Amino acid sequence: MDMLSAQAIQDAGLADWRKLMLGLHARFLTGSFAEGVRFVSAVGDAASAVPEIKLGDGFVDLRLGAADEGDLDLARTISSIAQSLGLKADPSAVAHLELGLDTADRDAIGPFWAAVLTGDPAAYEDIEVVDSTGRVVTIWFQKTEPHEPPRQRFHLDLWLAPEAVPGRIEAALAAGGTVASDDEAPAFTVLADPQGNKVCLCTYLDR
Repeated sequence: MDMLSAQAIQDAGLADWRKLMLGLHARFLTGSFAEGVRFVSAVGDAASAVPEIKLGDGFVDLRLGAADEGDLDLARTISSIAQSLGLKADPSAVAHLELGLDTADRDAIGPFWAAVLTGDPAAYEDIEVVDSTGRVVTIWFQKTEPHEPPRQRFHLDLWLAPEAVPGRIEAALAAGGTVASDDEAPAFTVLADPQGNKVCLCTYLDR
């Protein structure tokens, strides 16, 4: 899916929303489940397209595609509805997790993972497997040179709001981790656990 550029989204001034890997994400805090239902109902009445919505205990999470100006307009409409209901946004709480698998031959394993994760080998496209229903995490395949085990091949890519990354790094370091690389920050920072297993903290910045 082609998305609007990071700069276009940033210029739109959507204070409640953050661009992660797959579109625009927002979290609005609710005082009760009933309040969340009212908010979701109001969004449904006003939405020109169907956003992905998760209604939880004390929050409503939403994701939009960010493919065109219509998505930006819908984001503004949803924020306006939230404001009219007295709901506050918590943009630093949004996150999106995906798995990265190092491989020298993506096409040899991509259909397998698509079949396992979604039931449809055709869900493997280009470099990734995306479950359109959101039931399982996205898995993407990072091109590498052929190598022998025991090199780590799976790694986590955790997409966060940019302002959430410093605190997450601080917490990881306090828990015994290290910064394996910040050469590409703020696009992504690589952290390692005490045994050397790595995770990338990713943002939309500088992409």
